[in-house]
Order: sequence, then structure tokens, then C-alpha cells
Amino acid sequence: MKRLLLVLLLLPGLALAAPSADEIVDRANQASYYAGQDGRADVVMTITAPDGSTRTRAFTILRLTTKGENQKFYVYFKAPADVRKMAYLVWKNVGGDDDRWLWLPALNLKKRIAPGDERTSFVGSDFFYEDVSGRDTGEDRHRLVEETDAAYVLRNEPKDPDSVEFAWYKVWIDKQTFLPLKAVYYDRQGRAYRQVEALKVETIDGYPTVTEARASDERSAGRHQYPQPVQ
Repeated sequence: MKRLLLVLLLLPGLALAAPSADEIVDRANQASYYAGQDGRADVVMTITAPDGSTRTRAFTILRLTTKGENQKFYVYFKAPADVRKMAYLVWKNVGGDDDRWLWLPALNLKKRIAPGDERTSFVGSDFFYEDVSGRDTGEDRHRLVEETDAAYVLRNEPKDPDSVEFAWYKVWIDKQTFLPLKAVYYDRQGRAYRQVEALKVETIDGYPTVTEARASDERSAGRHQYPQPVQ
């Protein structure tokens, strides 16, 4: 019996099937946002303008998983002076709308970020507010469209097209770590206009972690990168 099993495993065309698209997305979400019960990252963001000039933002991200897959994120800005002590809070409610607030100390103002504003610029960069805590996996339909030696490639279409600016997006997910390596967003004319990619992955406390990433958006013609949250 053992000899027969070995022969069957060596026959061509009998390789194990890939996970389903939903399984891949769920594993990628866990790898990106749920490694460990909590996490902290000290972040430096560089924002590059079309003319080559740069600005920086320094902040700390704290993450805590509370109940089930619900989470709390706290982002505290340390530099430069014009954003120092500014804070961004997210109460992530899986299956429902997240609660998001921005605290502006210079104006003594607490501003609630509406669900429709989650896909707007995060402090002047090409990253979005939604990128900090992640997009709810149930908001899109997922389809595995390609499989390379190193990655699963998925096409994702929003269930509510009117709630987002994109028509669909493709994501390359590493087969070993299940971390998303690249995401490309397309408009309703089928043109790619925005890209988010991992530039460096390191293992921290036993978890593969994206420590440097870059976002670019043709609509702003900028290039922005910063280390991702350390798990």
C-alpha cells in the first residue's frame, strides 16, 4: 500500500489542488492583520511629490485584537511639528462598518471619518485610511485567475461598485507566507491607476512581516512608501 501511494504521488497531473479563492483571501488577511494578539510599529513615511521634493511623517501604530476578529488600531503622529500629537483611531467591526476618528489637536477637533471616506488619502499619501486596518474580505467577490510558482493571483470585484472608486483589483499573494506582495487597481475603463506593493519582508517574532511598502497613484503622480505595522 505504501509503495502504491508513492507511485500515485509521483504520477504527473496528480498535484494537490490550490486552495479556493476565498480560502486564500482569508489566509492573506490573517497573515497581514492578525499575526499575534497585538502589534506595534514605529513608522517613517516618505512622501515624494512629482517634482521630486519629499516630506516625511513619523508615527506609531498600535494594534489589538479584541473579540473574534474585531480589532482596535491607534496611530499617534510624532513628527513633523504640524502633525505632532495628531491621532487616528479605528474600531474595526468585521461584517459591519468600521468606526474611525481623526484627532486634530491644533484645532481641538475630533473628526469622524465616514465609511465613504475610508478610501481617501491617508495624511496626504497614496495610501488610504482603509490600508491601515485592512479591507473587509466580505466586501468583494474573489476569483483565482492565475497561479505562478511563487504566488496566487486573484481578481477581486466589489459587491457594491458605487461604494468605491475602483472597478476591480488584482492581488499577488505569496504561496509560502500568504502575505500580499502587490495589488493593482483598475478603473471602470479597465486602466490600471493605483498600485501597492511590498518592498521588503522580514520575520519578526516568528511572523513573516512586510517592513517596507510603497503605494503609487497616477491621479496624484506621487510615490509614497513606509514600513508596514510590525506584528
